[in-house]
Amino acid sequence: MTSNDAASRSETETPAYDYLIVGCGLFGATFARLATDAGKRCLIVERRPHIGGNCYTEKLEGINVHRYGAHIFHTSNKAVWAFVNRFAEFNNYINSPKAISGDKLYSLPFNMNTFYELWQTRTPEEARQKIASQRFTGEPTNLEEQALSLVGKDIYETLIRDYTRKQWGKDPRELPAFIIKRLPLRFTYDNNYFSDRYQGIPIGGYTALFDALLEGIEVRLNVDYFADRTALGRLAHKVVYTGCIDQYFDYALGRLEYRSLEFDNAVVETDNFQGNAVINYCDTREPFTRIIEHKHFEGSSSPVTVITREYPRPCSGDAIPYYPVNDAHNQGLYRRYQELSQGTENVIFGGRLSEYKYMDMHVVIESAMNRFRSESRQASA
Repeated sequence: MTSNDAASRSETETPAYDYLIVGCGLFGATFARLATDAGKRCLIVERRPHIGGNCYTEKLEGINVHRYGAHIFHTSNKAVWAFVNRFAEFNNYINSPKAISGDKLYSLPFNMNTFYELWQTRTPEEARQKIASQRFTGEPTNLEEQALSLVGKDIYETLIRDYTRKQWGKDPRELPAFIIKRLPLRFTYDNNYFSDRYQGIPIGGYTALFDALLEGIEVRLNVDYFADRTALGRLAHKVVYTGCIDQYFDYALGRLEYRSLEFDNAVVETDNFQGNAVINYCDTREPFTRIIEHKHFEGSSSPVTVITREYPRPCSGDAIPYYPVNDAHNQGLYRRYQELSQGTENVIFGGRLSEYKYMDMHVVIESAMNRFRSESRQASA
């Protein structure tokens, strides 16, 4: 078992920093900003050669490319929205993805437009009746039955089943029902994917937002925390760890399972490739799950365009973990690691990888805010 790195320093040493923050993604950067604003000294170390974690954007052909998949900011939390607007101006981008299945194009999320495209139904009552006639009525025992109980046969087989197979690398009947807690059905003609009050993309890209967010905070890139964790831990009173929780404990209880993604970027000699930022590919004719056309996020003007095909992959070797596999086995293993973390002094665990759950950006920021408030209360108690 790994000893507490932050506590292993000599009692005669005075740490140069209040917090050593491992990882320069949203949780780490938000925590660092709040701590710095409160007069604390922070050092961020990041394994990758750039800031921003998976939100990182890079300029290509004059277009801000979302290097690790599409990131659309949305929230109904006024405090979170005010926080991010300190560091960037947001445009009015509305996420309205499309989906291809067979030879047809469908609207997402599932709404009256989708129902018309499937069945030519025109009223909410017609659509409700169609879905009700196709629903699975028993007690769901797997993801397929759960989805069928929520949306019925046509939507499931057209837009969910094969996409799920590609995303998770497993047949939906092999996946537990609780992975899909809900599949919203909207009985209005509304293609806005999110229902949050605030939504948009930071003008100039997410990297520009992180540049402002991290102003005045020391960041060291290309630093592998695990290569010299004892020495790094001595630099600060506390460690804020945002990496994989099982890795922190040297996989002592076993490895948590993740799915990863592979991105295939291409510059296309046209000013408009697909007419939309996000199009999902829901059948098995294509091995990728979606194509992102980045210029549509900010309305970039360019004679060429940049697209990215996303391929789900197993998370092995140096692959970047994206999606936790939240089945019963992995959830049980995570709870055991969580118990270890609660007994680890002077280390704060936070973010998607440490908490082993997929969280949207606004949820990560809110989590970091709450954790820093908790730290502040403990310090003043």
